[in-house]
Amino acid sequence: MLPLVLASGSPYRRELLGRLGQPFEWSAPDIDETPFAGESATDLSQRLALAKAQALEKSWPAHLIIGSDQVLLLEGSPVSKPGNYDAAYKQLNNCSGKTVRFFTALCLLNTSTGKHQISTEPYDVTFRELTQDQIERYLRREQPYDCAGSFKMEGLGITLFHALRGEDPNSLIGLPLIRLCDMLAAAGLTLP
Repeated sequence: MLPLVLASGSPYRRELLGRLGQPFEWSAPDIDETPFAGESATDLSQRLALAKAQALEKSWPAHLIIGSDQVLLLEGSPVSKPGNYDAAYKQLNNCSGKTVRFFTALCLLNTSTGKHQISTEPYDVTFRELTQDQIERYLRREQPYDCAGSFKMEGLGITLFHALRGEDPNSLIGLPLIRLCDMLAAAGLTLP
């Protein structure tokens, strides 16, 4: 079995991958995450997941590289990580009382063969009606500026939601483990 590498600097994705009980290394790829004009949320998330895996390809020969990226579809436009308080406030304010869809793309790249598997997991989130004070308190407490959608599902972000719908709740944190298990099995790794 080829060793695993997670193409991410995200501590959230590392924690999720650690749940599978397999040894892995990780490295944060440096890629441009700017959306292309007219690019759909699915296309953007898949392009970035593949780009993250491919960015590590030369440094990790004979490995299985896992790339993942998450994009929020908000009012018809793809939205990524807010980066700062103002952008996060705007994202949460725009999500208040609405159901929005997250797209989490997953790529498993075999650097021995150059072949990859890729998929996107949709996940719907219905937000509560949020007041200005709720948004401000939440952002000051968790500072989720590195998270698509401006919340941390594994933390207080759960207080912002009315309902969640999707096949794998891990995809909302950033790494669809159910689909990853399928991909790893197809690559020859049997779990558990």
